[in-house]
Amino acid sequence: MYFTVRKKLQYENMSHFKRLPEFEKEFLKLSKKYPSLADDLKKLERLITLNPVGLGTNFVTIHHSDEVKIVKTRLACKSLRNRSIRIIYAYHQNILTFVHIEIYFKGDKENEDRARIADYLKNVQRAR
Repeated sequence: MYFTVRKKLQYENMSHFKRLPEFEKEFLKLSKKYPSLADDLKKLERLITLNPVGLGTNFVTIHHSDEVKIVKTRLACKSLRNRSIRIIYAYHQNILTFVHIEIYFKGDKENEDRARIADYLKNVQRAR
């Protein structure tokens, strides 16, 4: 009998996911409409733990600095028959932390909230 054990990467145990209060409110509202959203988000979190800025065309880096990268990604939602929900998250390279900033359905909202992203970046600058 053979067993395969996946070796965990060094940063895999150390990464943390946080959510802004605005994200939490949007997530709860959308998860009522789309029941699979929580599981879909967990899958995305596992993916970005391995590749923090993502792979392929579904990930776009909106902001890049030495400390933080803001990434916009498409999340395939099973409840939407794999049509996508957009998620904006920040990846803090030095502390290996992810912060979910915004979540929205592309059919309801055309683009991300640039003011919220700017406010988040201002708060990150102040915290230094």
